Amino acid sequence: MPVMKVVFFGTPQFAANVLSDLLNSHIDVVAVITKPDRAQGRSKQLVPTPVKQVALMQATPIPCFQPELVSAPEFADTLAAFKPDLFVVVAYGEIIKQHLLDMPKMGCINLHASLLPKYRGAAPIQRAIMNGESEIGVTIMHMVKKMDAGDMIKKASIVVDENQSFPEIEQALCRIGSHALLEVLREIEAGASMRQPQNHDEVTYAPKIELEDCYIDWNRSASDLHHLVRAVTPEPGAWCYVEVKQQKKRLRILKSQMMTSGSGQPGEILGYGKEGLIVACGEGSLRIVTLQLEGKNAMSAEDLMRGIPRQMFSFVMGA
Repeated sequence: MPVMKVVFFGTPQFAANVLSDLLNSHIDVVAVITKPDRAQGRSKQLVPTPVKQVALMQATPIPCFQPELVSAPEFADTLAAFKPDLFVVVAYGEIIKQHLLDMPKMGCINLHASLLPKYRGAAPIQRAIMNGESEIGVTIMHMVKKMDAGDMIKKASIVVDENQSFPEIEQALCRIGSHALLEVLREIEAGASMRQPQNHDEVTYAPKIELEDCYIDWNRSASDLHHLVRAVTPEPGAWCYVEVKQQKKRLRILKSQMMTSGSGQPGEILGYGKEGLIVACGEGSLRIVTLQLEGKNAMSAEDLMRGIPRQMFSFVMGA
């Protein structure tokens, strides 16, 4: 039986880890499609995507393409030349048009980091954490024109606790996602894969995280703010304004703990010490453990407060 030829679409580290797992399992990835290199840092040096790095580091480098627009008509001929059996898409970063979805003999499948039909969209993991979900997972689905709306093939999930943050949860989802994807690929190759339509009455969305989404409003509950910190660490980071020595500066909160005790006006400092800086919220209080003041490196709250007189530091209400 001929080996199934796969074209892999993906861009960030999550997708790169999945690609590595596929290659280590001897899946025949004949080409990789990823986003163009982007300038990063002060030097504006072009940096290849994590997926490109994985493709090129193989003993026999995998052909890697970086179209500005993947659905451009001229790129279709490039893809067709590989005579693909299946497209596998993992966090590619661009909608794939119908003429490409129709190309592979066995169709196109997508590994999406949510338990569909919940959290369709660009930021499913972060939005699930923001909402305090205790179970987060992945879904492998057939791709259709409408985003994240195709029939489901397989789901897998993990239980998360209230102190796990985005990087740790993303790594765990990557592991279970790779395992589930490998199972699906074997089922598709054997002609034994299942498909289940999504319940479109239960759809929720996970739009891209914007900077304003990460603002800390101390009038919100400690629970809400703790979940926000967990969701957007390390980037872009939950943020607020503080007044330090009569100067208004932005503060990023990188690690926190939710507290039910303590009361005061929202934004009021209730105490600080070795375990962190405790701030009153609309409901409960938040212990800030790790933070980053504008112009400084990340540090513990204890280290920051050691260098600032208590009366010279306060939280500013309102952005």
